[in-house]
Amino acid sequence: MEEGVVSRKVPWAMRAEAVRGLIAGRSALEFAPTLGVSMSVVKLWARLAGVELMMGRGGGARPMPMDAVIGEGGDREYRRLTLADRSLIQAGLAMRPPLSVRRIAAELGVSASTVSREIRAHQVQHWETRHYDARIAHYRALAARPRSRPGKLEQPAVRAAVVSRLNDKYSPQQVAGELKLLFPDNPEMHVSHETIYQALYVQGKGALRHELTVEKALRSGRTTRVPQSKLPRRSSRPWLDGARLTDRPAEVEDRAVPGHWEGDLVVGPGNSGIVTLVERKHRFTLLGRLPGQRDSKTVTDVLASMIAELPATLTRTITWDQGAEMAEHAAFTIASDCKVFFCDPHSPWQRGTNENTNGLIRDFYPKGTNFNEVTDDDLAETQRLLNIRPRRTLGYRKPADMINELINGVALAT
Repeated sequence: MEEGVVSRKVPWAMRAEAVRGLIAGRSALEFAPTLGVSMSVVKLWARLAGVELMMGRGGGARPMPMDAVIGEGGDREYRRLTLADRSLIQAGLAMRPPLSVRRIAAELGVSASTVSREIRAHQVQHWETRHYDARIAHYRALAARPRSRPGKLEQPAVRAAVVSRLNDKYSPQQVAGELKLLFPDNPEMHVSHETIYQALYVQGKGALRHELTVEKALRSGRTTRVPQSKLPRRSSRPWLDGARLTDRPAEVEDRAVPGHWEGDLVVGPGNSGIVTLVERKHRFTLLGRLPGQRDSKTVTDVLASMIAELPATLTRTITWDQGAEMAEHAAFTIASDCKVFFCDPHSPWQRGTNENTNGLIRDFYPKGTNFNEVTDDDLAETQRLLNIRPRRTLGYRKPADMINELINGVALAT
């Protein structure tokens, strides 16, 4: 019988699922209520399975790179086993009748002694029987290997660079991309985005998260796609005539020509809101405050003031949804010489760059924010932070740098 006191004889499948969850970074507190056992029992399972737990309310198992191949050294045949190899071993043992050790070894292309040692070393005792689980076995093998060098995020210079950029609301991919761009000849300053994700979430409340000043290190908690709207199409609106997406110039679609924008409102209580504009080619973002009202004349006046300082080559078109706030777009076009075109109803993907940008903005201003209480300086700082983020789609360059180069080029040409 196992150590400790267990209130009931939990099936192996349930126990194995709990240990695999710990390996994936979930907390022991998540499993205890669902399995009907105490947290100490889950921790006992982890210890008996050879899984090292990180303490704390959000702590899971000590993170391991589960896609890693253990380097050669010592017993070469054993040490080259991968997670896929171990999954094949588990599947072979689960067959009825189970495959022989020699048959499994032949499938893997290793010696029978390698498979025999693997099973013997990494089976887990569960009451009167022993079980082999590929993920648990791979974790144990990774945990047993000697670490020849500290992890990238244990190096002070790399850690400081990562933390400062996460505090500026960079995503892990943006952090990794910019470090490669800034230090092309210094691989010691390179770190993969997966390593950053692991440090933030696989460790639960890991040390890296404690060093951040932002509330959320990652932007979205969404795990599934939002289904397409089933609402009926809106009725025709007179201001849409001649300004639908089918009327928009073809050059807008491929993003080859700068000066084409996507826009929308981000709204809050008290009739508050901001106008958001993002340039399709360079992802440069402009934010404008609405003065406590959202009628069409107010919105188009704010929009006109936002683009007033830009050269004409950077104000070609704006793509908007079919909201009534742009009903007076014709007057805006006459004043600014910038044409407005409208997406199809319930089709936000037709201005996906702006939708994504609005999601970023909600990181700064969650739903329920009263924009009448947000200062101009705060709004300007949000715009700055959005535009200094390196973007993967731009080769990890920054929208602010690229748009400034374009504006300076136009100035020199004139």
